[in-house]
Amino acid sequence: MVSRRRPREEPEGGSGPPADPVAVAREIVLRQLTTRARSRAELQKALDARGVPAEASEEVLDRFEELRLVDDAAFSQAWAENRQRSGRSTRVIRQELRTKGVDSDTVLEAMGSLDEDADLQSALAFARKRVSALRNVEPAVRYRRLAGALARRGFPSGVVARVLREVLNPSEPE
Repeated sequence: MVSRRRPREEPEGGSGPPADPVAVAREIVLRQLTTRARSRAELQKALDARGVPAEASEEVLDRFEELRLVDDAAFSQAWAENRQRSGRSTRVIRQELRTKGVDSDTVLEAMGSLDEDADLQSALAFARKRVSALRNVEPAVRYRRLAGALARRGFPSGVVARVLREVLNPSEPE
């Protein structure tokens, strides 16, 4: 498999003086931010993986925060709204943000801005899309598959039960 990535350009002479760590860190962070918004922890991890000294990492990340190019609160808010639109449960969104290194207070703040019935609305939208693909399947199998798909998306059992009652015919098994 061929990489799509451009090869890094080496300075002429090959083994010249080592590059300024702050400039290297700045370049890495800018490259990371061109693909999508990232949390400070994700950027720190990328810098650590490239062997950038801690002082240079801190300096660059602090400066990017001052410029609001790195903002965990805005990142969390946008991530939560995007994932909610794509049908993820609040539990899954919360876990994704924690995995991305966002602190608990910021996660709670981002989650608080979502609709209170976000899980129910996301689950209903997902189930309505999914049930049409299952129309030629036996009712018991349809019920089981839809319940499993909702559970794998991280929806709580109460929401799954309510959605199944609403989306499937009342005559189908529960």
